This record gives sequence, C-alpha cells and structure tokens, in this order.
Amino acid sequence: MVGRRKNSSLYRAASSMSSFDRITFLICAVALTGCGFSPAYAPGETAHALRGHVLVDAPDDRESYNLANTLNTGFGRVTTPLYRLSYEVRTRENAIGITRDQEITRYHVVGTVSYQLTEIDTGATVISDEVQSFTAYSAPTSPVDRLTASRDAYERLMTILGDQIVSQIITKVDP
Repeated sequence: MVGRRKNSSLYRAASSMSSFDRITFLICAVALTGCGFSPAYAPGETAHALRGHVLVDAPDDRESYNLANTLNTGFGRVTTPLYRLSYEVRTRENAIGITRDQEITRYHVVGTVSYQLTEIDTGATVISDEVQSFTAYSAPTSPVDRLTASRDAYERLMTILGDQIVSQIITKVDP
C-alpha cells in the first residue's frame, strides 16, 4: 500500500511541486540580491540609522496621540535625538450610507498628514511630504456604539497614516 502511494500521480505531483517551489525560492533570492535589495532595518541601513534618533512632536488631541504612538513605535524610543518630526493632522468625515428615512448608516473618514523631518542641530529640512488615506465605520443606533466605532476608525486611520510616514522616511532619507 505504501509503495502504491509513492507511485501515484498525486505523490509525484506533490514532490515535483515541492522541488519547483524550492527552485523558485532560490531564483527569487538570487534575483533580489542582484537588484540591490537589503533589509531596511539591517545595520548600516536607513531604518537602523534613524532608530532612536527621531523626536516626534508631542500630541495635542486623540488623533495626534494615536499618530505619535505609531510613529514612536516605528522609529523606536528616543535615546539620542538627532531629528525632529513635526506633523499636522487633518481629517474629514462624510456620510456615505443613508437610508430612505434619511438615517446615516456608514461614515467615510479621510485623513491627511503633512509632516516635516528636520535636523535638530542645523534646522535643515531633511524631508517634507504628505500622506493620505481613508477608512470607514458603521453607525449603529446606540450612541455609545457609534462613539466606539468612530474612535476605532480614527485610531485605525492614524495607524495607517503613521505607517505610511515611517515607510516614506525610511525609503527617502539618507542619514
């Protein structure tokens, strides 16, 4: 019975597929090495050089608190501040789900963050840019549920925007 399994077409397909996957993996690994790919957080790379050196402006409201939390997580706890990251958060909310009775059932939240990374010693701007994204939430009939859904949507949005800022800075800055 065991011998039959090894000779079955299913077994041969699985074993040849497995060697195909290994070959594909090796080819991809060699191709990535050849194109100059390197991990962003490797020693000597931008993300590693910025880790612990970016001082994020203090938040002043719920949205900027969530954004600053994401940015601080991305850049690490500040040990030696060499750069200052300032930002401006703008959000707007649109009703997108309206019933026949004119009740709003869904909201679309758009957020934009303008940011600027400057060297603390010289005051020179290293990068200045803007990111934008959106999220949405359902509007339950209960006021408490609606408030919770709204806060959750804004927190998700600030996490998305913060991750975009960290990614842009890591890819565009050469410290």
